[in-house]
Amino acid sequence: MVEARTQQLGHVGVAATFGLVIMAMIYALGHVSGAHFNPAVTFAFALTRHFPWPRVAGYWAAQVGGALLAAAVLRISLGDLADLGATLPSGSEGQSFLWELVLTAFLMLVIMSVATDTRAVGEAAAIAIGGTVALDALFGGPISGASMNPARSLGPALVSGNLESLWLYLLAPLVGATVGGFAYQLVRGEQPKPERPESFEEELYASQAVEEREAARV
Repeated sequence: MVEARTQQLGHVGVAATFGLVIMAMIYALGHVSGAHFNPAVTFAFALTRHFPWPRVAGYWAAQVGGALLAAAVLRISLGDLADLGATLPSGSEGQSFLWELVLTAFLMLVIMSVATDTRAVGEAAAIAIGGTVALDALFGGPISGASMNPARSLGPALVSGNLESLWLYLLAPLVGATVGGFAYQLVRGEQPKPERPESFEEELYASQAVEEREAARV
């Protein structure tokens, strides 16, 4: 977790921090907004008809605005240290694009499972999603930075002024989340359905209420 030589948070510690932050925020805000935090997740939910398209723009604005604000706080408090954590490829752009796509696909597959399928244990959703983020960061971080989130990359890039390879961190997560979302629908055997006005989180809480009623009868 902490490197013995530098006494700084090592790669494992960084990955664990990523996962724990996501887990905590899902538990804290999941019942309020669904705790997307990620434009790629919102996009994939809308594509798979688990989130209404009219709300996408508002969620994207909040996600990007939050990323910019967080990056600005880092800039004011720490200066332009390490480009404010901007995600950059360690190898070629093509390599990082592929890794970001795959990492995000894994993440979205897990999110679809725990957020849209009533057979999953809803109370463990934050643990499953946070654990996936940590695992992705653990093995993908040294290669691509393991962003998996266009807003997470856009905020530091704009505030620090380092726009190098930004395009791949905007595009690859969107493609990966789409692949992961449709992959779970294929595995689940879910058929395309007409878009409904309720958001995916309302659908999730409704299904959890059904589960609780069923458990109470036992």
